[in-house]
Amino acid sequence: MSASQVARHILGCCKSMHKFQVFMFGSSLYGVGSDIDILIVGPSGESLSRLKTDLRFAAEEIPLDILCMLNEEAEETQFVVREGCVPLADVAAAERWKTEVDGQPDLH
Repeated sequence: MSASQVARHILGCCKSMHKFQVFMFGSSLYGVGSDIDILIVGPSGESLSRLKTDLRFAAEEIPLDILCMLNEEAEETQFVVREGCVPLADVAAAERWKTEVDGQPDLH
């Protein structure tokens, strides 16, 4: 499954993402690696619990490695910039990430 297919799958399964910034980062963006790194930035509490439940459903089909940060943590650490995180919606829409995650070309 390509990075863009994974992003579309996650966006389709997780209707509770609207209160969060969600990013993909790491080697999976470039067709390498065995899991998908996802960063969620936003509030804690019930909204985050709901999103985590949705993500567990999405992770039944794909290996997700999920990192959650509060807005303040993300700003303080500059993690999004430092790690080259890309908004999940951008990954879902872009031709650039249509390479298979396992390094094999997407022939579909």
